[in-house]
Amino acid sequence: MSPTLEIEGKNVDQAVQKACQQLNLSRKELRYDVLSYGSTGIFGLGRTRNARIRVRTTGEKNAAEKASVNVLRNQTTEANTDAGNRQNSTEAETFGESTKPVEPGNSAGLGRDVLQRIVDSITDDARITVEEQAGRVLFRVQGGNSAILIGKHGQTLEAIQSLVDKVVNKHNSQRIRVQVDVGGYLQNRKKRLIRNAERLAQKCKRTRKPVSAGLLNAYDRRIVHIALKDNHSVRTRSTGDGLLRNLMILPNKAAESRPQKR
Repeated sequence: MSPTLEIEGKNVDQAVQKACQQLNLSRKELRYDVLSYGSTGIFGLGRTRNARIRVRTTGEKNAAEKASVNVLRNQTTEANTDAGNRQNSTEAETFGESTKPVEPGNSAGLGRDVLQRIVDSITDDARITVEEQAGRVLFRVQGGNSAILIGKHGQTLEAIQSLVDKVVNKHNSQRIRVQVDVGGYLQNRKKRLIRNAERLAQKCKRTRKPVSAGLLNAYDRRIVHIALKDNHSVRTRSTGDGLLRNLMILPNKAAESRPQKR
């Protein structure tokens, strides 16, 4: 039986190219079997798997051993090259592979796995815990450089959450609400939004003129809507299109026209 060697690549063509380089053979000389054609997920996230081929080596008795040494040497070189080119790599290349297997159907586990890869590519020593409730999954990130993960006005955190949301809900018939919190940022932001909403509501009531709470994402708008739903002096309304929409606090004319009890 001829010695064999298994080689992986992002696709079969790349695996064959690697094999040719490592064994110093042309494509016509290379003999191989395809073990896996690989697969990709949304944006290359989550369930991505490399293609794998089994190469039948010939020639010297220790050809397989020499080839294995070459594989290790080339893998080390590729790892160093990938680290240097990370800024130019696509999302699929950066976050394409899962660091550990995830049970099929385990959306929260898959989301945590992808989130860990994203976080690890940005900062070190960050830990992730998962809280699952009915229709909701909360990923808490502790440690590492929180400021970089959150970004200006939470924009980086929002982008990370959007990616994890797509992974978690890829195979779910009923949508799961996904939240990613870094160092308690969401809780602190919620408190600030509520205080600001109450202050603007008082201004709206006093001036009897609409007041803008600014451009907010869906999560922040929901916080303001709930915070003011029991304030009968004002009402809230979102305007505009897109992820960020302007939330207006308006005088409640129905409440103003209601006769006061004596």
